[in-house]
Amino acid sequence: MAEDDASAAALDSWERVAGFGVDIPFVRHLGFVLTQFGAGQSEITYIAQPEHLNSFGVTHGGALMTLLDVSMATAARSDAPEQGVVTIEMKTSFMHPAVGPLVARGTLVQRTASLAFTQSTIYDDRGRACASAMGTFKYMKRAPGVATVASQSSTPASISTD
Repeated sequence: MAEDDASAAALDSWERVAGFGVDIPFVRHLGFVLTQFGAGQSEITYIAQPEHLNSFGVTHGGALMTLLDVSMATAARSDAPEQGVVTIEMKTSFMHPAVGPLVARGTLVQRTASLAFTQSTIYDDRGRACASAMGTFKYMKRAPGVATVASQSSTPASISTD
């Protein structure tokens, strides 16, 4: 099997498990798995690896913010799966150290033709809220060159938030 074929097969395998619909290398690296997607809701599971921890041995805030961002974006996309979204702003609060398996639950609160207003909370395996965020996303048409399962382009698409 050629290297390109092996890469495509690995991505196809990951895609079936994760279910995001597009290849997001950073999300793939973190190991997020989409377990719910529809009706303005999303749920993503995540188990932090040692390289995702901070100096206190808990999940790094940057990894948590990424999980919140992706769960809100996915909730926004669940209402318009053919479109992409870009983050316009997000406000995050950290409430409890995040240790062990985590789940983020995103909700599409309100949408307009071009904007999605969302929220998400991350829970640990004991049901404690560890972090929460609110965010605004802009709906975007997928530009040619965006890496999807069907199209593995290495050229980044230009994105305009105008």
